[in-house]
Amino acid sequence: MLSVTKVLMIGTLLISTSIYANSVDDKVIKFEKDRFSKNKRIEIKDISVNTKKELHIKGWSGFIIDVNAVMAGNPIKVKDIVFSNGDVIAPELYDVNTGDSLKDLMTPKLDTKYHDKNKLIAGSADAKDKIVIFSDPLCPFCMDYVPDVINHVNKNSKDIALYYYHFPLLQLHPAAKTLVRLMNAAKAEGIKDIELKVYKADWDKYFSEKEKNTQKIIDGFNKEFNTSITFMDINNKKMTDEILHDVSMGEEAMVQGTPTIFINGEKDKSKLKYETLGK
Repeated sequence: MLSVTKVLMIGTLLISTSIYANSVDDKVIKFEKDRFSKNKRIEIKDISVNTKKELHIKGWSGFIIDVNAVMAGNPIKVKDIVFSNGDVIAPELYDVNTGDSLKDLMTPKLDTKYHDKNKLIAGSADAKDKIVIFSDPLCPFCMDYVPDVINHVNKNSKDIALYYYHFPLLQLHPAAKTLVRLMNAAKAEGIKDIELKVYKADWDKYFSEKEKNTQKIIDGFNKEFNTSITFMDINNKKMTDEILHDVSMGEEAMVQGTPTIFINGEKDKSKLKYETLGK
């Protein structure tokens, strides 16, 4: 049994550690408030720690900071990443041996709101392992990668759930703006496995990824899937809100490129861990 003295010492240590941890968090929040407040165009509403991760550098932690503010009369929500050891705050750290930015380690853990049944495209919602993927249907790597993930989940449908979110990269693939809307419209019409079918289609027969003529993209889609979706079907508030919701979910998860995949809430930089699930 532990003596009373040892119990008191352990309790004191835990309390002091907690106070130190909180003081570092408070310092980081104060630093961010002071920094953002220097911009007179920004009115800070709230700043909080979204995620804190201990680094392999002794005494250092990385922080993902949520910033809610008003800029030019418009509400904005942004995330910032900083690093601190309690005495120093740095906006960036690099591994001297690999040259890798430690910001790559700083991604928030996804919560259960990403496991939306409306976003389930393969597997079972009751499965133990959850995959969340953000993708652009005209991203060349995504076009090969996403079907592989879907097929793997289909082969292990009782053990894995796959949730799909649109994240069109419009500066690179302007045609994706219309294509993701068409995907949602086709899904609403009851076309099954539309994600897999779209990713496997040869869109070069109809339009390029740079195409901005909406009707040309609609015509190509309708010809490929024998549908009759119209301009009005995909250009309305409901459709816009659906796409913006997906993109905002990606931005909240700090998605910056596609495909981005999360396995059980954790970002998989290798993009290969899904292959180990269901076995």
